Amino acid sequence: MLAYAAPPLSQPPAWALPVQHRPPLPPVSTNWIADSGASYHTTPDTSILSSIRSLHPSCPSSIMVGNGSCLPITSVGTAATHGPFHLPNVLVAPHMVHNLLSIRQFTTDNSCSVEFDSSGLTVRDSASRRPLLRCDSLGPLYTLRFPPSAAPSSTSPSHSSSAAFATTTWHRRLGHPGRDALAQLSHGAAITCPQTTDEHLCHARQLGHHVRLPFPTSSSHASHVFDLIHCDLWTSPVPSISGYKYYLVVLDDFSHYSWTFPLRSKSEAFSTISHFFAWVSTQFGLTIKAVQCDNGHEFDNNASRSFFLSRSVQLRMSCPYTSAQNGKAERMIRTTNDVMCTLLFQASLPARFWAGSLHTATYLLNRLPSTASPAPTSHHALFGTPPRYDHLRVFGCACYPNTSTTAPHKLAPRSTRCVSRLLT
Repeated sequence: MLAYAAPPLSQPPAWALPVQHRPPLPPVSTNWIADSGASYHTTPDTSILSSIRSLHPSCPSSIMVGNGSCLPITSVGTAATHGPFHLPNVLVAPHMVHNLLSIRQFTTDNSCSVEFDSSGLTVRDSASRRPLLRCDSLGPLYTLRFPPSAAPSSTSPSHSSSAAFATTTWHRRLGHPGRDALAQLSHGAAITCPQTTDEHLCHARQLGHHVRLPFPTSSSHASHVFDLIHCDLWTSPVPSISGYKYYLVVLDDFSHYSWTFPLRSKSEAFSTISHFFAWVSTQFGLTIKAVQCDNGHEFDNNASRSFFLSRSVQLRMSCPYTSAQNGKAERMIRTTNDVMCTLLFQASLPARFWAGSLHTATYLLNRLPSTASPAPTSHHALFGTPPRYDHLRVFGCACYPNTSTTAPHKLAPRSTRCVSRLLT
């Protein structure tokens, strides 16, 4: 039985009048009126049904409306597919003037829920609680406007490939792409989904596609040499021929001049830094004012903290798992490694000779033009004079050093073929 709650009027509404007193029927809208008291979907328009069949003995032959009148049922059918929604067992009542949607039947057939508010209604998936359809209604009734059904394409392999489905359904089918990708496919008619500007949070996408926000470009720059140095430690996957497993890079923030120190163990990092402080004091008569590094134990330990504190040096460490805060040292390591590996490949040397290639790479980078340096080169910015290039040789070229002083006897060869690292 269908119960339709009609507002109190001086006379019954047109669709509730007896058939013989009914005025001419207006055109039937394609929208559906949501009715929580309806037992079945009901329509007067057979053109919206994809299949029509005679009444089954279990189907009612008439329906009762709000004023107690009974309207005959002539047939039953299935409404044309509306996106992902299915409307089976729609009763045809020719004397109705609206398409009535049974909320109970609709939520059962489509595994969804319907939420009403002052502006309209929202259809949500029962399992994920994600919105499938939003319809705003001006009143006094709640109206559902389904997305239009796509006609089968003659070039498509199947009708389902071009059917209209909710945006969230296509989002999951296509592997959770971004909204721009869905919009491009929809614009090109590859898929058909309702155009919506709603941003729905996808839990699976957050887990699988989550990325960090980009770090803003730092505009800070030291005003004098050794006001700030950047330090970082790199671990080699292959021990060098001399037993080195790491190297420490030290970068001056002002001149962008770098120093690299091969290390056999991480514990050597602190002693190397302390020696570097003494070298700066002796050679330049300056003191290092601040050190930027990550929070590795080779930098953050009792000995290093006491050392920096006794010299009033500011220790600036990056947050855990945030290497971008030590970005200048990280970038310097990447640049140095690029040159170091290229030199090894050029000379056809195995990876265990990386320590020798490291010294050459560091030497050359300090003499190459640098946009990060206030002078044409880092060497010029630190020492105040342009570097020389006439002494350079190709890394890995053949050379013959004199070995007469170490020869076993006077008839032994006075030289041997070697590989040049850098200088004459």
